[in-house]
Amino acid sequence: QVFTFNRVEIRVQPSVKVKNGAPMSIICHADISKNTDFQLKHNFTFFKDGKPVFMTVSNKADARYEIPVARSSDTGDYECTVKADGKKGFSTSVYVWVAGMTKPILTADKKEVLEGEVVKLRCELPEEVPPLEFFFRKIKTNSAPKEKRVPERNQNFSEVEFYVEEGDNILQFDCFGKRQVRSGWESSQHSNKTLVTVKEPFIKPTLITKPSSNITEGDQIEFECSTVVAQIRDIEIIFQKNRTILNSVRDRRFLKYSTVATQEDSGEYLCKVEQGAVSKTTKLNVFVSELFPKPTLSASKTKLDENKDLMLNCSINGSRRANFSIIRKTSRGDIVLKNSKVFITKVNVNNTGSYTCKAEVKGIVKESKPVMINVYAPVSKPTLSVVSGSPEVVLGKPLQLICHSVMGTPPITFTFYKGDEIKKNVTNDTYATFLDEDIGLNDNRGYKCDARNNHSSGVKTSNILNVTVIVPIRDASLGSVPYGEVEVGSDTAFLCSVKEGSWPIDFKFFKKTDHEVLLHEVREYSDRTIWHKRTMKRKDTGTYYCMASNRASVDVRSHPITISVILATWQKGVIAAFVLTAMAGVGAVALWWFLRKKKKAKGPSMEMSGSALAPSLTNEKLSRQPSDGNYYSGSGYIEDNENHMKSTDESKGPDLESAEVDYTEVEVSTLDPHR
Repeated sequence: QVFTFNRVEIRVQPSVKVKNGAPMSIICHADISKNTDFQLKHNFTFFKDGKPVFMTVSNKADARYEIPVARSSDTGDYECTVKADGKKGFSTSVYVWVAGMTKPILTADKKEVLEGEVVKLRCELPEEVPPLEFFFRKIKTNSAPKEKRVPERNQNFSEVEFYVEEGDNILQFDCFGKRQVRSGWESSQHSNKTLVTVKEPFIKPTLITKPSSNITEGDQIEFECSTVVAQIRDIEIIFQKNRTILNSVRDRRFLKYSTVATQEDSGEYLCKVEQGAVSKTTKLNVFVSELFPKPTLSASKTKLDENKDLMLNCSINGSRRANFSIIRKTSRGDIVLKNSKVFITKVNVNNTGSYTCKAEVKGIVKESKPVMINVYAPVSKPTLSVVSGSPEVVLGKPLQLICHSVMGTPPITFTFYKGDEIKKNVTNDTYATFLDEDIGLNDNRGYKCDARNNHSSGVKTSNILNVTVIVPIRDASLGSVPYGEVEVGSDTAFLCSVKEGSWPIDFKFFKKTDHEVLLHEVREYSDRTIWHKRTMKRKDTGTYYCMASNRASVDVRSHPITISVILATWQKGVIAAFVLTAMAGVGAVALWWFLRKKKKAKGPSMEMSGSALAPSLTNEKLSRQPSDGNYYSGSGYIEDNENHMKSTDESKGPDLESAEVDYTEVEVSTLDPHR
């Protein structure tokens, strides 16, 4: 029995898109080829979104998965597998969409509520499978519905609470659901509408005034706020104006508030009744007519020199009779200067300040706008100085000046001048500063400053300040005479000079060793200096340099020079003479020693004839032996003389035979190779 799976097919009846609530069938078909006609047992498994949902066994090649009432939760990917006698076939997947959702069911926990209470709603989508989204709506007459969205991932129902506000009379609620499908979002129908009746716990308050109109400053005005309440407990009435609470009562149905009316009492008043979360308000606008206008304070002058007269006058438009008072404002409070319309005084700088006046009619007190009075003392002659202290500046650096007046009422205006040119105007209390960043080498213009304030005395000018411009040191160099080599015991002159720099200049001479050694320092009103170093010694050999600085406080170092201290010429001559003298002395001693030894060896001089000379010399030569290793016998010398003498004898004839000849033996000593 041989068989094989040709293919496995899956299809949907009536179609892959089914209306919610309609029946639906998923059919799995196995196309199998056999070598003979025999019975084969088929195991069918249906899957939805990868999970098994139905299994069946059949001898037939077809199997059906019946869904009598299709819901949106049945939407998904379906496929099937077939097993037979150890072999297995797979179908492709097919997407089934069940369009539409079941109608949700809405219930409310109350049918009748009070303002300020909450209504709890429950919306359910029966036969639907989460995740779902629920939408609740609160519908009120003549207004747009208020909606709340609640996602649910694990259940097919949701609950929510709605607050019942003031003015909610008859409310309707409904809900609907949504779920996400492959093509987007799918919505259900709206649920049934649920009706909720709202009752008021108290009525909107009533706010009245007595008198109700024609209120004038000075009148007694009374406010009354009342309400009708079903339950007096926890009721609260609050009376306020411009967010300021004027009065309040609890557990009462009315409130009263009275005051003497002023023009500032005009405005909007509010009566608020609260109970729990419910709040109701009533507003009332009140206008208070002016009894008299605010007084006006006038001054003879607002800016005065000290010791001048000041007159203050308080008045009311319409020349109405009133009680007046002149007042000075201070940080410690008001000071009444005089209970009168007019106040006259001689002022000093301490009288600078703010002044007002008050007027009283029928118990109503009004105050004028403040008037600022400024009393000025004259400025003293200013002093101009350099901030750093010294009246000098380094070329290329900024110069900061300060102008200061010891006396004078601020604000004081300071003017800085460079020469006759105005550089800066500054208004300050007692001093001002000026930074001059344009300093030139030949800038010899003097500085001055002016000071003035509102006093009538005018401008005061400082003395002229002359500032010295310090030129920094530039390019220091060092030389010496003699240069390079110096004989021991001689003097050396070191010359340190600079190319540019303001006097005086501090010169310092150093010798380089393991550490810097200061040899000499001097202050010169010149661009160079000479230092004479006396009696140079061999230890003075080394490297020298100099350093120059001035009030610019910048040290400039020269290039180093090297000095070698050598022996003097006379010292070399002494040493040479000493060496030659020593050598001559040694030679003389050697000669003396040789002559002395010669005399001891030969005795007195001998006279012999020429005929007897040769035999005697020959015998002496043969018989003598050297007694000293350094001694040279001179036998060759004697033999040569013998030959010479023989030839002479032959040439001269008999006259030479009678001549006397002296012979001298010479000792040659070995030379010392080190001398």
